[in-house]
Amino acid sequence: MLTLDSIQTLACGGVFLLAGYAIRRRVPLLMRFSIPAPVIGGLLVALFMLACRHWNITPVRFDTAWQQPLMIAFFTGIGFNASTTLLKAGGRQILLFLALASALAVVQNLLGIGMAKAFGLPPLFGVVTGSVTLAGGPATGMAFAPLFEKAGVHGAQSVALANAMAGIVLGSVFGSPIAAMLIERHRLRPSPESAGADAPAPAAASAAETTSDPAYGGLKSLVYMLLAMGIGAWIGDGLGRLGVTLPSYIGAMLVGAIIRNIDDRLGWFGLSTRAMERIGNTALSLFLVVALMNLHLWDLAGLALPLLANLAVQSILVLAFCCWPLLQLMGRDYDAAVMTSGFTGFMLGITANAVACMSSLTERYGPAPRAFLVAPVVGAFLIDFTNAIIITGFVNVWH
Repeated sequence: MLTLDSIQTLACGGVFLLAGYAIRRRVPLLMRFSIPAPVIGGLLVALFMLACRHWNITPVRFDTAWQQPLMIAFFTGIGFNASTTLLKAGGRQILLFLALASALAVVQNLLGIGMAKAFGLPPLFGVVTGSVTLAGGPATGMAFAPLFEKAGVHGAQSVALANAMAGIVLGSVFGSPIAAMLIERHRLRPSPESAGADAPAPAAASAAETTSDPAYGGLKSLVYMLLAMGIGAWIGDGLGRLGVTLPSYIGAMLVGAIIRNIDDRLGWFGLSTRAMERIGNTALSLFLVVALMNLHLWDLAGLALPLLANLAVQSILVLAFCCWPLLQLMGRDYDAAVMTSGFTGFMLGITANAVACMSSLTERYGPAPRAFLVAPVVGAFLIDFTNAIIITGFVNVWH
């Protein structure tokens, strides 16, 4: 059996990550459903290992020591993107949309717990198949999986992947049709003042992004991210001693948010939003592919029916929530209808689903600038903050 150390495992993950991008470019169906390239590449290895297990062979063993730091780096990047300036730009609409998404995340978990009990499974299994992987997506699912494994959910990583992948497909399938139905039923159309508007960017570029030395800007961003991760580790250790169960990235994510908002107000650090996004997204891609390479798909044996039943009920819940109260509370206009498409996309799948669904609608009906400000900001990172708190609360109550 071949044993790879942590660097060799990371290098192998990088190769399969590039393979995932190549496969996605050549298979339109994967691109259409916004299947992440790291998931494609990691699943190639996981499926190969599953086939080998059938013949009682373990061809390679991976050292996943880099998995944890990469995951923390990604969520730290989310923290650095959590700017109060964005909240002010969207105002009440962003806060309301976030509140509705957070409320539905709680209901997703309660419904998941009910479905788990109906099939004789642990209550926390329902949380894994609830907001952890639906509102959270594969990254949150894989990040929280070890915590749920310790809490007694056998095969949490495999369950998280399967549920998240199915959610991505469902979010892509249902996102545009539900909004189109609402638009046609209520005869909604773009407002005249937005007819010539472009979708606003969810985040403003900082002055540091125009620096003449981009290498220095990237280095500075990396140093601040590592600093946030280090301080965040101390915070996590301190909370752990108090008996509070939190995922390892929460402290770093909060420190990142504090540094970002200090910089927005005082300009002390000169952070580059673009550099932080690139570092965080790179860390996410490598984290996912390495985590999936070590995935035990055979743990899913016997769980197909509970997963499918839960996904069916969760999909009905999200679609019903879009029809009421989401549409009414967000203004019952054309932009609100387009927001339901984005909401379905990221509450079942990922933000990429949300943007893809909304884009297909605006190509057909016309621009929806308010929807493109509100939905991506909430789906890309704000819901990750509240969802982490919600998940942690359920773990502490049900463990």
